[in-house]
Amino acid sequence: MRRRIRLRAFAKVNYAFEIRGLREDGYHEVETVLQSISLSDEVEIECGPAPGGSLLVEPASAETGPPEKNTACRAWRLLEEAAGRELPARVRLGKEIPSGAGLGGASADAAAVLVGLDRLFGLGLGTGELRRIGARVGADVPFCISGGTALGEGVGEVLHPLPAPPEHHLVVAKPAAGAGTGEVYRAYDALSAPVGAGGGSVGGVSDALRSGDLKGMARAAGNVLAPVARGMVPEVGQYEELLLRAGALGAAMSGSGTAVYGIFRTSEEAREAEAGLGAHFSGVYRPVDRGVEVLGR
Repeated sequence: MRRRIRLRAFAKVNYAFEIRGLREDGYHEVETVLQSISLSDEVEIECGPAPGGSLLVEPASAETGPPEKNTACRAWRLLEEAAGRELPARVRLGKEIPSGAGLGGASADAAAVLVGLDRLFGLGLGTGELRRIGARVGADVPFCISGGTALGEGVGEVLHPLPAPPEHHLVVAKPAAGAGTGEVYRAYDALSAPVGAGGGSVGGVSDALRSGDLKGMARAAGNVLAPVARGMVPEVGQYEELLLRAGALGAAMSGSGTAVYGIFRTSEEAREAEAGLGAHFSGVYRPVDRGVEVLGR
């Protein structure tokens, strides 16, 4: 009987995102508050009968890049390297998280592949080692392995747990147009005075989480990259304004964009606001306390 495991890979939003500087290796030092949300991809892994493996993405139109650059495949190969052996399997990604959104969809898939293969093959590497491997794939992968609520530093891979937020719902909306992460950062670096321009407050969000103040958290939410993204994709700013007019306690862009979220106290308020957006992609979601959930075998 073939061994199989199914997992849910949760998306993330950044309640706050600030840039502290540019490192010598070209990466940016950031400080951010990350939150896993109920928007998710489904990942199914089945042990293969022979060496090697295959990756199936559904729907076929989902943008995941060529296999050699796909984060799930890269995580898989790095795990084989750490394990010192091949891990033959078939991996199916059921995509719901839109790409080019700043919601961590590719990182979530890589995280689920690492967790799933570790369990399926009984590697016993543990969360810490999986996070170290994940950091070689992408800055958000370590968070997507652990999930919940966290303060991220470094390039986002140095994580410190934060209290879960008070109950709320998020309207997440993404325009049809995306913006490449590199393109957004280059445009940010080209600003005459980029540091602190239009960003939220990591300190304010963190303090509000520690005191359980939803309104304070929402008011402090923001993203230093948002002004740049608004210039590239005007809908980013339009969605922020529409969500605030619809009663959101706060609204901001996630990561390098172009998805925007609004924070609402109730699902009813959120669904009413979402109905009036007319976005290319939108939905109502809630915070969750993990990055990967095992659904069954």
